[in-house]
Amino acid sequence: MHGYQRRRRKRVAEINVVPYIDVMLVLLIIFMATAPMITQGVKVDLPQAEAEALPEDSETPLIASIDAEGRYFLDVGDNSEQAIDLLELAGMVQAKLRITPEAPVVVKGDANVRYDAVIQLMATLKASGVPTVGLMTQPEQ
Repeated sequence: MHGYQRRRRKRVAEINVVPYIDVMLVLLIIFMATAPMITQGVKVDLPQAEAEALPEDSETPLIASIDAEGRYFLDVGDNSEQAIDLLELAGMVQAKLRITPEAPVVVKGDANVRYDAVIQLMATLKASGVPTVGLMTQPEQ
């Protein structure tokens, strides 16, 4: 019985990675589908019913306004009655924030303005480096 030797098979010590690849592909598809929904939207801290006034010792606020026709204005302490476009507004806000980075930024919108115009303004302010944006309200009579 010398002629017949039983060979021992070498054990295979590899991990089957195919199920892990399947799980990773499913997760990739889920993240690809949900990522656009997560990035869209502007975070806004809405004022309470009774909004607080700005503190007296704060810097002069930058007031970005939208009138009923959807025209944009920027008031940096002096009354500016000339409408500007969003790119010009962004440049003016960036220049003001370089000088006084702690200056509050407030959005003042007409009650009848389109919601899209307010969102465009807030997105422009965020892209200009404004950390937080306040919404100007009028006290109830």
